[in-house]
Amino acid sequence: MKKLSDCRVLLVDDAKANLDILVEGLKSDHKLSLALNGEMALQIAARTPPDLVLLDIVMPGLDGYEVCRRLRQMPETAEVPIMFLSSLEEVQNKTRGFEAGANDYLTKPFEMLEVKARVRSLLKAKAYSDAVKEQIASELRVAREIQMGMLPHDFTGIERAYGVALSAVLEPAREVGGDLYGVCAVAKERLVVFLGDVSGKGIPASMFMVRAISLARLLAREIAEPERILARLNDELAADNPSGMFVTFLCGVFEPGSGRLVLANGGHCRPVLLPAGEAPRWAVKHLGTALGFEPGLEFERTELTLREGDALIFYTDGVSEAFNPQDECYGNDRLLADAGVFAGQSPAAITAGLLQKVRTFAGTAPQSDDIAILALRVGGGSSGKDGRA
Repeated sequence: MKKLSDCRVLLVDDAKANLDILVEGLKSDHKLSLALNGEMALQIAARTPPDLVLLDIVMPGLDGYEVCRRLRQMPETAEVPIMFLSSLEEVQNKTRGFEAGANDYLTKPFEMLEVKARVRSLLKAKAYSDAVKEQIASELRVAREIQMGMLPHDFTGIERAYGVALSAVLEPAREVGGDLYGVCAVAKERLVVFLGDVSGKGIPASMFMVRAISLARLLAREIAEPERILARLNDELAADNPSGMFVTFLCGVFEPGSGRLVLANGGHCRPVLLPAGEAPRWAVKHLGTALGFEPGLEFERTELTLREGDALIFYTDGVSEAFNPQDECYGNDRLLADAGVFAGQSPAAITAGLLQKVRTFAGTAPQSDDIAILALRVGGGSSGKDGRA
């Protein structure tokens, strides 16, 4: 944890005499920053974020209540403890202070020993909280590495063996997420491709994702038909699912000799077919039912014949349901139109280009859902060794 002597305390008061008293009492224990008004306090906090703020209320310009509210709105100081030091001792003043976001309130005149004790208490609590958050962040970074390590990124061997080009991108909305994809070379004449989206986000979704992708790989080696793969996967997920989570899942089996592609959809977004020299269209008609709700479900199959240069785009709803700052949805119509721009291009260009289209549309709006895109094209060309953006 951070040492108390390394913690920085921002002292804000328009009366220099009050600042002198606080400086004299705290200078040997902590690092100090000083501000004589609210505007100066906000500037200093943005430039050198403190670990604690001691804040007067009655000041010219911005009063302490407003400074406190603005500090809570700034990312740098949103969780920094704030203690009011004020001569306002009425209950309504204290209540207003806590409503503005303060952690503590001490009335003037104050005893320096009490100020020091409260400062130490608030700083210890923050140091402990920061240490816990860093530990969690470290564990999430490891979890992300493990999760990303389960997904294929180098498709070179598969591309050569099956006469296709592949590329994939995956961007969780948080450190870890529930989107998944897989490419399984299960037989000389059978390449299995799948993509899914687990309900929810974060750690629970990532754990369910690991289970789903592991089962899907095993089943793809045992079962030739995608609709049967989904049926078995659904039975396995539904049999032991106390959390009630589910996953939408799209599975395709490609036969390079004939160009036949058989698709089965378990409640997932419809993939986009980019036929060579033709307008893009949806590869399947129906969404089907998501996996994990109940056992015994059956799934439809759709058969396509892919020619040289034809491409297929799998994606999750983080693409089609992306929102911009005006709360407008990217939507299926825009997705289909944008996909047509990439006809004839490599899978790497398709995945990177479509991701950029979504980012440009979303602008400054935060990413609200995980995003995964997987593109397959029949024929020559390389996606590059790294499927990431």
